[in-house]
Amino acid sequence: MRLKEQVYSVLVVSAAERFNDALSALLPPAKYQPVCKAADINAAKRAVTQREYDFIILHIPHPDDAGVQFAIDISRACDSVVLLLVKAQLQSEIYDTAVEHGVFLLPLPTSRAAMALALSLMSSARERLRFSKAKALTLEEKMAEIRIVNRAKWLLIAKQNMDEPQAHRYIEKQAMDRCVSKRTVAEEIIKAHS
Repeated sequence: MRLKEQVYSVLVVSAAERFNDALSALLPPAKYQPVCKAADINAAKRAVTQREYDFIILHIPHPDDAGVQFAIDISRACDSVVLLLVKAQLQSEIYDTAVEHGVFLLPLPTSRAAMALALSLMSSARERLRFSKAKALTLEEKMAEIRIVNRAKWLLIAKQNMDEPQAHRYIEKQAMDRCVSKRTVAEEIIKAHS
């Protein structure tokens, strides 16, 4: 899917109605939906247990340890991109802690342009996370296939008195002759010998 066509789910954690209204203008439904709101950290915790969000935007004018810790925990545990908005004078003390865990920071007060830029950077980060997750799943699937094929080879070695190269060639040839994956052949061997 092209980036212009991508739709992002958003959780806004803010008790400030004025901020929520201003942010809503920057989140058109064609690109951001659903946009859910939570008035505090406890409501946000409940919301993230019900579904995963692409973006979590925390507007915490007076950040406490719970707000910063929630941002860090979500960034570490989920594939959500987290933006923490904090007062400019507090940014430097939170920066090192938050950024090392992948949390974006934006100082308050902020402008529409800065918020729009932050949203575009978050889009880029989210797409990178999607790509990395897909790549990791592909690697996990490949490793699982290798384990199954190796198990089948060992069964052929033990039960059919083949050596390792013969077992390997047997599985490859069966897969090519039947136009199936090596994993399929290996699973059939395991099932037949178990």
